[in-house]
Amino acid sequence: MSALKRLLEEAVASGAVRGVAVTAGDAAGTLVEAAAGERAPGAAMAADTVCWIASMTKAVTTTAALQQVEKGRLALDTPIGAVLPDLAKPLVLEGYSPGGEPVLRPARRPITLRHLLTHTSGFSYNTWNANIDRYMAANDIPGTGSCRLKTLTTPLVFDPGDAWEYGIGIDWAGRAVEAVTGRRLREVLADEVLGPLGMGDTGFRIGQPQRARLAFMNRRTADGGITPIPFEMPQEPEFDMGGGGLYGTARDYLRFCRMWLNRGALDGAQVLSEAMVAEAMRDSISPLAVRPMVTAQPGRSHDLDLFPDMRKGWGLSFLINEQDVPGGRAAGSMAWAGLANTYYWIDPGRGRAGVLTTQLMPFADPRVLEIFAGFERLVYAA
Repeated sequence: MSALKRLLEEAVASGAVRGVAVTAGDAAGTLVEAAAGERAPGAAMAADTVCWIASMTKAVTTTAALQQVEKGRLALDTPIGAVLPDLAKPLVLEGYSPGGEPVLRPARRPITLRHLLTHTSGFSYNTWNANIDRYMAANDIPGTGSCRLKTLTTPLVFDPGDAWEYGIGIDWAGRAVEAVTGRRLREVLADEVLGPLGMGDTGFRIGQPQRARLAFMNRRTADGGITPIPFEMPQEPEFDMGGGGLYGTARDYLRFCRMWLNRGALDGAQVLSEAMVAEAMRDSISPLAVRPMVTAQPGRSHDLDLFPDMRKGWGLSFLINEQDVPGGRAAGSMAWAGLANTYYWIDPGRGRAGVLTTQLMPFADPRVLEIFAGFERLVYAA
């Protein structure tokens, strides 16, 4: 048994996950695929198991937005309100009055597409911001998973460009793509990103062939066990959630990662120019830094602070580690994750990329993060 297969099977046997799949590759192709456990009772997990990839959607939507920048329809550093009138006059939530009323004021500067893509716009998620959670509850604003347009009506929590906070900015970036193309985001992604990259199992809707390989969603219980829970993203959403609506497979997503290793191209399809890839890969937020994500909803997420002793930057949709990771990725690598404990990294310096999928809540499960770290070390040790 290979060391990687052993890692995954021991994770399943120990109760860390019910099913897990991993795949890794370089610019030329896939280096390894492995899986263990079940996607559903009696059905084995595999590299082509279909999972909700949640915020791994963000980089895919960003790719579509950057294509529109290259076509001159969008710009990174001009006010996005010209394209999205709802963002022309944003408000900042400063807190609450003694009587419990929200204290709102006009933002001091406009929002740009770069702000949206780098989580410096001032938008937040209620999962990690108690003030926004309170605002949403008071104003009957549904959670982002509802894929209803009202979810996008929250105020900012700081002025654009003043800080980094994970939020709904890339949902708005997806809306900008729709505004300048006149098409649903699902259509743009299918024609301009997913189709050219051969990612046939990835989309907002679950097709019948994909449903036959769909993984169940699970939840970690208080005693450390795992139990299945009902879950499915809306299949007829009010809007295509560019920040987290996609389903896909580890195998598909590795193709997306390999496109970045190939500076915007894969198997003859040039999705982005080399210059745009370089722009996306650089740290766009310095001297700001990625802050720890402290949960406001423990049922949805643990606290998360990846590489806590290291400054992290952010590119156009990616976390960027400033230093080498011992036994793993090089400085300047890109990475992110999805709420159901799906993860990836892209390392242009050492020419490696890896993807892990499972379906488990809450996010940032410590045991899954251990599996991901072990997987990464084995990829570089090979």
